[in-house]
Amino acid sequence: MIAKTEDDFKGLIEIGKICGAIRDELVEKTEPGLTTKDLDELAGELFDQAGAVSAPKSVYDFPGHTCISINEEAAHGIPSDRVIEEGDLINIDVSASKNGYFADTGISFVVDKGNPVLKTVCDVVKEAFEAGLENVKPGNYTSALGKAVHDVAKENGLTVIKNLTGHGIGRSIHEKPDHIFNYFSKWDDVQMKEGMVIAFEPFISTLEQEVFQSDDGWTLLTDESYVAQYEHTIIVTKDGPLIITA
Repeated sequence: MIAKTEDDFKGLIEIGKICGAIRDELVEKTEPGLTTKDLDELAGELFDQAGAVSAPKSVYDFPGHTCISINEEAAHGIPSDRVIEEGDLINIDVSASKNGYFADTGISFVVDKGNPVLKTVCDVVKEAFEAGLENVKPGNYTSALGKAVHDVAKENGLTVIKNLTGHGIGRSIHEKPDHIFNYFSKWDDVQMKEGMVIAFEPFISTLEQEVFQSDDGWTLLTDESYVAQYEHTIIVTKDGPLIITA
């Protein structure tokens, strides 16, 4: 989507604020002993209060309001009766729509005291996001974001997930560009324009570079890696990136 009108910006900022607030509320409420379903039910209540609609549920018939992934689950985890334990690596991904506008955001974090390696991966993915963010400006190409992410991963002895990518967003949950890679690639490379709306989401991995789909048809897994994600929805402007899910 290219945001052009005042209504576009107002609508995007509103849904971005809602998604960011729900993400933060779920992170704050996460503690050992809760289930991922407990957190998802809270998200459903918060969506209702805000007058917003879960994007994965409404667009893809996903069996949950949000995607909540633990440890070996890199993304798209189905909320369930799985109990959260101290030291778990959690990913909470919140996407929704209101009045025809969509936003998408996610964060990975470690519950209470955990493995220092996992905390490092979470720190590095945020660093990679910030490095890529410096390239978000009209005239630059999306491949610059991927290069920045991969460079930060390599500098820290980590790697990236190559078959998970960012994407365009705005009037639907997934729009053109279809891919914003976590490494340098000219395939589906797009020059960013004033008003373009993107979901930029680096995925940093401790070892593996690809995920595979589980038998449930949704959850994306690794064999022996931990993966952290950091995602925001951004409007490209001449004055710099406008993060609407901050």
